Amino acid sequence: MWWLRRRLRGAGTVVLVVFGLPALLGVTTPLQDSAQPGTEPTSGPPSTLDTVEAGDGIANQMRLVIDRDGVLRVTERISFAGEVPEEFTRTFLVREPYDSELDQLYPIDGVRAEDHAGSRVDVQTDAGREVTRLVMDTSQVSSPTPGAVPTLVLRYEVRGATVHLGDRVELDWLAVGGYSRPVAETQIEVDAPLPPSALSCAAGDPRSTIYCTSSGMGGHEALIAQFTQAELAPGEILRINVNYPGESPAYGPITDRPFSLTSAFRITPLTGGVFAAILLVLVGGLVLLIRARGREERIQRAEMAAGDHAPVVCESSGMRFEPPDGVHPGQIGTLVDEQADVVDITATVVDLAVRGYMEIEELPASGRAGVERLAAVDWRLFRSATPPANDRLLPYEQLVLDALFQDGDTIRVSDLGEGFADRLAEARDELYRDMVHLGWFARRPNKVRNRWTTRGMVLTAAGMVLTVVLAIQTTLAFIGLAVIIAGAAVTVGANYMPAKTARGSTVLAHTLGFRRYLQRARASDIPEEERLSVFSHYLPYAIIFDNVNVWVRILATELRNEDLPWFHGPDTWHRDDVARSISTFVVTLSGVISSTRPFRTFI
Repeated sequence: MWWLRRRLRGAGTVVLVVFGLPALLGVTTPLQDSAQPGTEPTSGPPSTLDTVEAGDGIANQMRLVIDRDGVLRVTERISFAGEVPEEFTRTFLVREPYDSELDQLYPIDGVRAEDHAGSRVDVQTDAGREVTRLVMDTSQVSSPTPGAVPTLVLRYEVRGATVHLGDRVELDWLAVGGYSRPVAETQIEVDAPLPPSALSCAAGDPRSTIYCTSSGMGGHEALIAQFTQAELAPGEILRINVNYPGESPAYGPITDRPFSLTSAFRITPLTGGVFAAILLVLVGGLVLLIRARGREERIQRAEMAAGDHAPVVCESSGMRFEPPDGVHPGQIGTLVDEQADVVDITATVVDLAVRGYMEIEELPASGRAGVERLAAVDWRLFRSATPPANDRLLPYEQLVLDALFQDGDTIRVSDLGEGFADRLAEARDELYRDMVHLGWFARRPNKVRNRWTTRGMVLTAAGMVLTVVLAIQTTLAFIGLAVIIAGAAVTVGANYMPAKTARGSTVLAHTLGFRRYLQRARASDIPEEERLSVFSHYLPYAIIFDNVNVWVRILATELRNEDLPWFHGPDTWHRDDVARSISTFVVTLSGVISSTRPFRTFI
């Protein structure tokens, strides 16, 4: 209704000219003169309120007194035509738009009702968000004398209807409406400490700007604003607007900011500035991250060629495999993707077998005769009694080996259980420590990643809470949205936060050069008598580089019999089964490791 209030305010001056002049000349309307503010209305000559014709309507005489605190004290004398209903309802609009952002509130307090004799009438108050509904038990309301009209007296107080507006005080209130019966006639008097300077009114449909039946100023020294309206149908209202001098008391406005997505996420200089600042911080962080990653890429381009060759050393006894920078398969896997995961452990197990610390045997498949080679159901691992000479296990490799054979020197892959999983967790931690010990990372990459992931998730959650709070209480929710975006960006960017040192980047470059060599290497690069040994050492690295199927086939073609020194098959096994068996073993072992608790998520 704020649009209607603006029209009524604009009409106030005209009303003073049209209706104020008779009052200033001492001419009054048929309404009775009123007492000073805070007094009860005096009895006066009968009006249509006392002689309402038979029917279902009511007639209402209202007296509004503005006290010295700006509170509106209202007395309604409601006369019933015909039979008095069992219940009578009066509904007040207590919330309406004040401007584009705020609602104005009109709290209703001090409600009480009585009949013509002063006997109390029960009132049930139902206070809602937008309306307050009064339900009065009028079953005991009767005529004061035979033939007289039954009357109900309703008293209440309204706060927030008087407002300071510049150099004046304005009373703007929807005075009549929300009755459970049609209103045949309403007469309103508004009394205040100071005389009114202008008044206006609107009646009919809630959006109507049609003027009420009559209005004017009367009483001693024209202190009283008076309004009259006839025939208000259900759903129609009478709104009054009275202006007073600026020194008059005022209580309001009482405002509340209702929730709305449009206003809550409004883009203002403040919200836009904060959003831009957060975006600037994110861009700055991205620039630093790109610079760090760019350094790694520059080192890789400069150093990759140094690893792009067959990693073998010629000695008097033959060729010896020597990986770039002496890096073992598990270390390479952790260095490449900054995670100690399933593939790194699988490649380490195969590497331990190739180097002579254990042997792998495929067990015969149970089934019908002649179909044993269709699938391998299990493998048995044997720990070597004598460790190979001139070789040394790294701490994480020792943990993997001990995890496999903690219950004896022989174990089936299908029997690896939770004890194996617990020991693998130690091996995985050791791999991360190894990254720092070797100087490839300044800090453990898993801890750096976890730390930034936690920060991002906390920031995102805080942004969500902040957005809800700001949306409910203010129009600054766009700031909370910016915090959510920042938190999400930090969470996603956490995977890129572990930064390699210059040494780590150099080793990675040599490793990637080795990977490029494995992708294009030919069997003829290695003398025939050395191929079986060299290619076996290539295999764990091919697992890391996801090139295992190619190298198991190359390895199988170099077999002179049906066995490898470190991988054996059943009696029915022949050379064509080698590639299939090794590939299946790698896949099966990876599945067993990934099903253990520490490796269900890669961190």
